[in-house]
Amino acid sequence: MELLRMSKAAKRLGIHPMTLRQWALDGKIPFAWVGRERRFSSVDVENMKRASDFSTSRPRLELLYVRVSGSSGQESSLEAQETELRATSTGEIVKVVKDRGSGLKENRPGLNRVLAMVSDGSVTVVRVTHEDRLARFGVSWLKRLFAVYGVTVEVLYPKKLGGRDELLEDFGLLVTTFAGRLYGMRSAENRKRLLAESGQCSDQDRAA
Repeated sequence: MELLRMSKAAKRLGIHPMTLRQWALDGKIPFAWVGRERRFSSVDVENMKRASDFSTSRPRLELLYVRVSGSSGQESSLEAQETELRATSTGEIVKVVKDRGSGLKENRPGLNRVLAMVSDGSVTVVRVTHEDRLARFGVSWLKRLFAVYGVTVEVLYPKKLGGRDELLEDFGLLVTTFAGRLYGMRSAENRKRLLAESGQCSDQDRAA
């Protein structure tokens, strides 16, 4: 394996170095820092080239993903996202997946459907209006996973954050989640302590 400078890696891929730089920033291709320079594995570059060559021969099969944070209401927001994505579509729309729930939740029904369709080859492009519709954190990892299956993520309005209310809701969810885990840990510790004091601590509790 060879670590390629950006100019050499871009030449192998047949793209401009600035395009490769943006791919690296978007998480489409891994890179390593050597001093202050980005270097690209020759293996990753060849895999990207093969995926690119393959994708050009594949039909453009789009999956449109729209999401709102609330469990009820906000139908107008879902419809608005779908309308914008449909209006800018340049391929066949295979599926529109709608989700309700915070972007911090990993186990969303809609997101699970997206992952299933990406992995079974049903789509070649996943499109969203804003990056945070797909997830609040870890979008770069999702892009890398999708790239393994030759699927790209397209964002209609890059780098634009969601509304203030949803950010506050996400913050509340974080606090609630960690508070619940901390309370559960303390409850388990208190239970073992009380059982030990009463002489009723089981072997299983002692081993925990």
